[in-house]
Formats: sequence, structure tokens, C-alpha cells
Amino acid sequence: MLIAGSASATTPPADTTTALLADAARLEHGEGLPRDVELAARLYCQAAREGVPEAQYALGWMVVNGRGLPRDEGTAWRLFTLAAGAGHAQAARMAAALPPRPDATLPRCMTPPSALADAALSGIASPAAAAAVSAPVPAAAAGAAAAPSLAAVPALVERLVARLAPSYAVDPQLALAVIAVESGFRVNAVSPKNAQGLMQLIPATARRFRVGDPFDPEANVRGGLAYLQWLLARFDGDVRLVAAAYNAGEGAVLRHKGVPPYPETRDYVRKIMACLDTDTVNGRALIHRNCRKSLQ
Repeated sequence: MLIAGSASATTPPADTTTALLADAARLEHGEGLPRDVELAARLYCQAAREGVPEAQYALGWMVVNGRGLPRDEGTAWRLFTLAAGAGHAQAARMAAALPPRPDATLPRCMTPPSALADAALSGIASPAAAAAVSAPVPAAAAGAAAAPSLAAVPALVERLVARLAPSYAVDPQLALAVIAVESGFRVNAVSPKNAQGLMQLIPATARRFRVGDPFDPEANVRGGLAYLQWLLARFDGDVRLVAAAYNAGEGAVLRHKGVPPYPETRDYVRKIMACLDTDTVNGRALIHRNCRKSLQ
């Protein structure tokens, strides 16, 4: 059965995504259905918007060839980079073959007319929450994060993190703790050191983990998760050292053979560990309460 129409407001189940990809491929190539590359592109885009690497790759292929969407190598590079970040080998080869274009925009269908956060964070925000999560605010002075919004916004971010974290073997609670302390759940947070987005990636880290747009919530979280995965492997799962390295750099942790004696870093580690205090039946709620206390 052909699936058409606009994207669902919530992440589609796996069987729906499989059907989307199958129908898009049939429409693209005219196999069993009349060929309709524009509809194929829309279906690929619906799945790509939900973070499906195969759909991101297929949509990038259509864009780089001007099939169903205007030809645009920059947009194609962005799509291939997204898919490559999730381990898609063909997408990685295509991204490497194109000039890097981190400034390029994704296809409009990837960002519906609703607020950026409303689209990127699974479309479940109230208008007030969408405004809060997408409002540009600077991070607090000296690189410390502004206090997080603890009403609806963390639930949106939590949903995104829960979907992505398993692919990186990172505990979602650790990722949420970093987001709370780093950006206060603000998508457009910018620190005095130019750390950007939910997980406050500096430009060098964003490049290192192939983040095309640090203000795109999903791209930013993927980059932050990839960095946490690397740090967890480097420091044998020691969360205190991982937190210290995320704040001060892995070099500082190695030089000091532990948490560096910097007041900012020690305070940062304390806040992260407070957010991870889940000694309760309702662990998720306690994470947010402790984050609020630690950031006051």
C-alpha cells in the first residue's frame, strides 16, 4: 500500500519506515508503480527527517542528481554527512567525494513550517515549549550553562536522546546530564568560547564528529553522543573523567591523571554527577530536580 501525505507528528514505527522506504524506491524507479520522483523524494524526506540513514542517503542521491528536488551539492553533502554519522558507508564515500558545505541548508521538507525544535524534536512541543527550546540565548558567562527550562522542554530533548543514544552505546541519562549542564536544554545556546547548541560543541569538535549544523538538535546530539562514546572508551567508562574531559579536554585529564584542579571543571563534574543521581524509583524525575538544584 502506498503511503503518502505529511509526516507524522511522532516517530513512525519501524514497519511504517520500512514501507516508506520501499514505496519511495518503487516510485523513484517506476517498479510496480508509475514513476513519480517528486513523491519519492517526499517519502524519502519523511523518513530522513526521522533520522533513518538509508533515507538520508537516498534523498542525498536524488538531490545530487537533481531528481525530484533541485540539484544542490551542498544540500546533498549535508544529507550524506547525516547518514554517514549513523554509520552508512556509501553515504560516507559520497560525502568524501563532494566539497564540504557545512553552511548548506537541508531540504525544506526536513524542516516543516512549525518551529525548528517542534520538527526536530519529534513534533510534540506546545507552542510555549517550542518557543523556549528554539529561542536564541547566550550561555552564561565563563562557559557555564544557563539554568535549564524544566517544564516541557526537557521532555522533548529526552525523547530525542532516548531515540539516538542506543546507537552510540551511551547511557541516555549521561547525555541528558551533559545537555542540562552545558546548555540548559537551549537549542541555540552559544558560550563565550563559541560552544554551540544543546551539547555545546566547539567548532573543532563539531568538525571532528561531522556535525554540519550545530544548531540542528539532532545533528548536535549525534555529535555530542559520538564524543561521549569516544571519551567513555578512552577513560574506561569512568564518568567523572568523561565529564572532566568534556569540559576541559581529554589532554587536561591525561596531564593531571584525573579531574583537573580547575574550579570550573570541578564544579562541572559535581553538577554532572548530581544530575546522574538516580537513587530512586522515579529516577528520571530526580535527574531534573537535581539538575535544577545543582545549577542554582
